[in-house]
Amino acid sequence: MTNPPCGLGAKNPQLLVYIANRPPLDEYQTLCHVKALQFGDIAGIAQQTGNHWRKIFNVYAKLVFALNPVGHSSWQNYRDNLLLTKDSQQALLFSRPDLQQPGVHIITGRTYAKSLQLDACLVPIDADFQIDSAQRLIIAPYFDYRQLNNEKMARLSKLIQQLNQG
Repeated sequence: MTNPPCGLGAKNPQLLVYIANRPPLDEYQTLCHVKALQFGDIAGIAQQTGNHWRKIFNVYAKLVFALNPVGHSSWQNYRDNLLLTKDSQQALLFSRPDLQQPGVHIITGRTYAKSLQLDACLVPIDADFQIDSAQRLIIAPYFDYRQLNNEKMARLSKLIQQLNQG
């Protein structure tokens, strides 16, 4: 039996991103459920925690905007108004992946993915990405501009689209 997911975002997401760390704020250290963010929460977390979390949210917003920009003028607009809210269809999870949950699963960082010792049949796509199509799982670089630059983000977007079509 798996523990309930904990993190930020929608209750029934279609895009589930798993990350090894949490925002270093008291309210997130003991979070044991999925908390939908409200308008201003992302800006508040970034302001209180610094550049690291701002980059994570920015990369996530850029990725989702690349997948489906409908209704938003920019990735910044998407980040500020919909990313990780109850209506977003995404989650940023701090818990162990539950690959039985519907959706596309992305684990950020190869080191974190190895530490999870998942029962997955991972096929290397290139030096940066691994995929298990049957479980709709992608191992991707960490959500940081240096590790997941625009070129790699475009590849990740295509992998997600392929999983959603197949």
